[in-house]
Amino acid sequence: MTRHLLLSALTLFLFSCNTELPSPNKFSDEALIRIADFQDRRLSDSLLVFLDNENAEHRKTAILAFGSTQDSTGVERIGELLSSDKDRGVRSAAAFALGQIGGARAFYYLNKASKDNPTETEIDEALGKTAQDSDIPKTLKSWGLYRLNLRGLADSTHTPLAIEFLKSDYPEDVRLGAAHFFGRSAIEITEAKQALLYSAQNDSSVFVRMASVVALRKIVQAEVQQGLKKMFRVENDYRVRVNIIRALQPYPLTETLETLYLALSDENVNVAIASTEVLRQAAAPENFSTLVEKAKGATNWRVKANLYEAALATSGNKELSEEIVRLASTSNNNYEKAALIGALGYSPMQYLFVKDQLLTSEVPVVRTSSAGALARMNTSKAFEAGMQNSFLEIYKKGLQLDDAAVVGIIASVLADSVLGYKKVINDFRFLYEAKQKLTLPRDNEALQPLEAAIAYFEGRKTASPVQNEFNHPIDWTIVKSIPKNQRAIIRTSKGDIEIQLFVEEAPGSVANFLRLAQLNYFTEKNFHRVVPNFVIQGGCNRGDGWGSEDYSIRSEFSQRKYKEGSVGMASAGKDTEGTQWFITHSPTPHLDGRYTIFAEVISGMEVVHKMEVGDLILSVETLKE
Repeated sequence: MTRHLLLSALTLFLFSCNTELPSPNKFSDEALIRIADFQDRRLSDSLLVFLDNENAEHRKTAILAFGSTQDSTGVERIGELLSSDKDRGVRSAAAFALGQIGGARAFYYLNKASKDNPTETEIDEALGKTAQDSDIPKTLKSWGLYRLNLRGLADSTHTPLAIEFLKSDYPEDVRLGAAHFFGRSAIEITEAKQALLYSAQNDSSVFVRMASVVALRKIVQAEVQQGLKKMFRVENDYRVRVNIIRALQPYPLTETLETLYLALSDENVNVAIASTEVLRQAAAPENFSTLVEKAKGATNWRVKANLYEAALATSGNKELSEEIVRLASTSNNNYEKAALIGALGYSPMQYLFVKDQLLTSEVPVVRTSSAGALARMNTSKAFEAGMQNSFLEIYKKGLQLDDAAVVGIIASVLADSVLGYKKVINDFRFLYEAKQKLTLPRDNEALQPLEAAIAYFEGRKTASPVQNEFNHPIDWTIVKSIPKNQRAIIRTSKGDIEIQLFVEEAPGSVANFLRLAQLNYFTEKNFHRVVPNFVIQGGCNRGDGWGSEDYSIRSEFSQRKYKEGSVGMASAGKDTEGTQWFITHSPTPHLDGRYTIFAEVISGMEVVHKMEVGDLILSVETLKE
């Protein structure tokens, strides 16, 4: 299809449901297009002139462009605008941008501005992102403390401050920042035990409760364990229950098994899945029989596969591995088949079956899981040294497949010094042959470990990370045709999810998403990834998370925060976005400013919470403004 015809089709796609002329977005202003285009092309020098523009919207947009690219070219002028600009929006953008850019100069301007604006949330958070170890402000509020903690610069002197911000007389957002401070803390937080227990049990905000529970995982004491068990039985929100199950993982399994088994029958399958993930990590040989029994009785395939994996991990039982092989061989669900094959990673004796799946299956997710299972077998106690040459031959054949995921997984195995493949490989030209089959930007995620493997065998340090070239500029004609408040509906096998698109904040991402929707790209694709109380993810053309196309788009970071129902672009690093996107189950502040947010759910969150791996996207359609 020619560009002209594609544009016409997309315009019709956007407006087919509209009966009135839609509201134009801000890119009817050609100056804003120039700013955004300079951002897209990473032409920072060209952005500088807009920092002195008399139009406040132009200044703000240029500042946010620097924040998205994280380019320090404009830091001095942005720092001046933070303190002097009369427009509140410009000052807010300046604080965000300086926080994104980081460094000593950014901190200088933020610290200076904070003395005149000590209550500004944007400045506080940016200070946490930029503070120097030798000069940490004593006035940081909860989100500033959280950002400081993410950088490993918080210490015990900050604990009393965060405890104070957990109190119920502070606004929800302040309490949430404090709870996340403790949840991400690498320091000793036992002093906060009572405050966190109270918050986890009593806070009116489900988001504060779930974040407080995450923090309690770091305090392994009998009182906390009992509190978690009690909370599990009375908590109404499944996301808090998921976090409670995860928080019980550090305890001896004999003390938590009753609650973990209770979770297997939870009304929300995500809670059961979380329980199986803990059991996979903590199960012991004495749990074998019960795990097998519960696996046989499980009605959800993912719960069943995880329980079988947990049982096999405790024993390497031959009969059980044969039963898993039988189930995998007869399953009509590719995701179930892949999960069962993955469980065989704990049974090297079944490597020939897994090898056959790797080399003969036409289903990407099955090949990927088979490669992963073979990789895990290398680390199994049952893996015998005499098997190494056989595995090497399998890996060489796997590298000949036209499958980037398999290449990436196998390359990581071969480059693992602990596994010792360097001792048995004299000629590694086959790695270069595999590399010739990969291309950027499509195979970026596989090229990274393959380059590392080649460097390892050549006895040198890995070169700088593989970078995608700029190959997909924003089509501004398409962007201008998208209404300011354009909505879309994602029709799935579990129901409809309606989203509000943010074309003014992420024009390239929105245009890309709508173009793919117009081409029916998402139709009949699966949600290939569901992490309980984190995200659901779709848009992969392989169905396993390794898929992409022959282009990439730029990251577009904004001031918007990840909350429940945020729709973000998946990536393998900055400027590697393409077709995959995700929806969050709850606030995930560690993603802020690192992953593009291009939409949010405005109805259908109950569907998001019901979504499971393998559920289908039936279509993506636009709705009238």
